[in-house]
Amino acid sequence: MKNLSENSYSSALDTVRNLKQKYGNSWNAINSESAARMVSQNRFKTGLDIAKYTASIMRKDMAEYDADSANYTQSLGCWHGFVAQQNMIAVKKHHKTTSKRYLYLSGWMVAALRSEFGPLPDQSMHEKTAVSSLIEEIYDFLRQADAIELNDLFRRLERGEDVQNEIDNFDSHIVPIIADIDAGFGNEEATYLLAKKMIQAGACAIQIENQVSDAKQCGHQDGKVTVPHEDFIAKLNAIRYAFLELGVEEGIIVARTDSEGAGLTQKLPVSQESGDLASQYLAFVEAEEIAINEAKEDDVLLKRDGKLVRPVRLANGLYKFKEGSNVDRVVLDCITSLQNGADLLWIETPTPNVKQIAHMVNRVKQIVPNAKLVYNNSPSFNWTLNFRQQTYEEMLAEGENMTAYDQNNLMDQQYDASELGYRADRKIKTFQIDGAREAGIFHHLITLPTYHTTALHMNDLTEGYFGEEGMLAYVKGVQRQEIRKGVACVKHQRMAGSDLGDDHKTFFAGDKALKASGENNTSNQFETVEESKEMRNEIGKVA
Repeated sequence: MKNLSENSYSSALDTVRNLKQKYGNSWNAINSESAARMVSQNRFKTGLDIAKYTASIMRKDMAEYDADSANYTQSLGCWHGFVAQQNMIAVKKHHKTTSKRYLYLSGWMVAALRSEFGPLPDQSMHEKTAVSSLIEEIYDFLRQADAIELNDLFRRLERGEDVQNEIDNFDSHIVPIIADIDAGFGNEEATYLLAKKMIQAGACAIQIENQVSDAKQCGHQDGKVTVPHEDFIAKLNAIRYAFLELGVEEGIIVARTDSEGAGLTQKLPVSQESGDLASQYLAFVEAEEIAINEAKEDDVLLKRDGKLVRPVRLANGLYKFKEGSNVDRVVLDCITSLQNGADLLWIETPTPNVKQIAHMVNRVKQIVPNAKLVYNNSPSFNWTLNFRQQTYEEMLAEGENMTAYDQNNLMDQQYDASELGYRADRKIKTFQIDGAREAGIFHHLITLPTYHTTALHMNDLTEGYFGEEGMLAYVKGVQRQEIRKGVACVKHQRMAGSDLGDDHKTFFAGDKALKASGENNTSNQFETVEESKEMRNEIGKVA
């Protein structure tokens, strides 16, 4: 993807030269080429620049997915700017482009890892501004990744290498973020205000759920309480108004329904006429038929199909939905959201089963043919167990002899190398392709991967480092792997901006600049053979 205009450097160069001419001798120390280079290395000046740019990427990707489901997109959830930066650097390194790769910002991880209250459950108890602050932080790190890589390219260009095409067609680390606003952190005005902060920080896609904001639960936990459609639509409107006010005309709204796993509602909406949206919502509420003389003092009563009924209300005042109504509620939620301004859907499911997801999505598509999902490939699912159970049932239906397998213990390690284990792993491997093709999943994400990778890697390192392996545990398990695999962060000083800073110091102070690079910089120990030759050549030129 062509991210950097071929004219950006020359245009900036002309601008600075004109300014120097305008302001005269007092600007003599400013080198036009250096200033133009810095402008080129920082294409995105504000979060709104980023939001507009990434929104256009998502809109293009959505259209390409509509044309061919093989064009699905993916992301990993990140809880720190550095984690997001390394994610995108690795994407470029291994896949040569950031196309179709996004980032996800999880409210769960903000609560668990970013709140000033300390670690919290996913119940919207963390500070509202922690979300927008993390978006801003992520894009700061991604812009730095751009600047560092472009700085290296400009250095190579100055040495006479033919890298102008790489500069002109630079593939930015700036990618769309799908950002979790939970249930909106309050009423629709609160949702609008927070959405503005998130968009100003760079978010082009905001995901909002239909739970009660002050009783919000993680989508994979019990006790979820949903709101009537009118309440949710008001929040969809609030987000759209925020996008429009800030000039992000292509902003994306992801409407999440938790109805599949939610059995409660806090409010009974007011129906104006039979069959309206409120009436459809009320039809899902569990109620018992009574005679008027059976009504208790202060009971809430409804007229349903010409009969008097009393909604089932719990001691906490919440109302129950009918058993088995969850899928029908999901379908109505999805259709209603798409008909009222949402661009993408998010359905929380109890298991990662393509057929179950497709069953709901295909019902939505009967009304809205281009309905598309953002789907959470959640770590809350036991993927191994789920797919071994699915595979067991399939093999049994195919008439295979399953006596070698204990269906109640399919997680057992003995099945890792079994036919069932192999077939289940193949289904996991193709889950995203299958889901994109069969279940309308435009975007696959993992909400909490970097939470788990951090925990796993610390477990492995501490086991050896504080045990018999000592320092070898770090060298063998971390540093040697970074060197062998070419992980940029092995040169952590460069990754933090040391080389970039040295060049800036040279721009600012010329020969008087006190630079960090040089023979005594221990980072030189990580230079490749080719880099060492280049460094010696540079030293020879100076000498």
